[in-house]
Amino acid sequence: MHRRWKQGAAALIAALALTTPALGANVTLDGVSLEETHAWVEGGTSYIFLYSYAQHTPYTLSWDGSSAILQGEGLEFSAQPGAPYVISNGRPIFVKGGVPIVEGRTALPLKVLAQATGASLHWDDSTNTAHLIHTQDQPENTAGYEEEDLYWLSRIISAESRGEPLEGQIAVGNVVLNRVASHQYPNSIKEVVFDVRNGVQFEPVSNGTIYDEPTESAVQAAMLCLDGANVVGDCMYFFAPALSSGTWIVNNCTYYKTIGCHRFYR
Repeated sequence: MHRRWKQGAAALIAALALTTPALGANVTLDGVSLEETHAWVEGGTSYIFLYSYAQHTPYTLSWDGSSAILQGEGLEFSAQPGAPYVISNGRPIFVKGGVPIVEGRTALPLKVLAQATGASLHWDDSTNTAHLIHTQDQPENTAGYEEEDLYWLSRIISAESRGEPLEGQIAVGNVVLNRVASHQYPNSIKEVVFDVRNGVQFEPVSNGTIYDEPTESAVQAAMLCLDGANVVGDCMYFFAPALSSGTWIVNNCTYYKTIGCHRFYR
């Protein structure tokens, strides 16, 4: 993965993001205006209940005891309430803040549902309306990244944050991708992981754990990162206080947040 990936991902997210105020906003599905009891705009984000989406599309909706399941037209989709991602044909898609439950029903941001089902989404400023259009297009199984990128990103995430919560694993991946995007570092994931210009950057490269098989959660975290999930902004440094004093980072960088055992810095 090179820096051009970040530009492409940013363009995709910008195209899908809806940042219009809720007041007077509307949502349509395949040209049909939906009532606010089915779809709404809140805090600049458009939402729809999954049951409403199923009512207006060929998909069927069911519940397996823990997750809402959408099926049909080559789609196998699941959304577990509270989970930080949904699964579409085996691909995890990040849901900021987790999959919401509203009045006992599973809902999703329209931009997430569009990514997951291959639907198109656009905003009409003139009418203050979010238009979601179901298409016959199948959702992509990947975000366009290469297997080598997933290979090395999942391994560095696993080696650096094995046992950390998913948010912490995504954060480690974000740091790697932020370095790829920066002109201060090499411009591919593998080169960033093995960068030794100012000394070995990642301990797993020194101790050999970078070559260990990654955990399943680390692979999911890597896929989510490559798909645009970001939980630490433009941070490019982190360390575990229990294992290191992080003196250079503390003295030269700005603290951002702590996730699990790691502190992240800009």
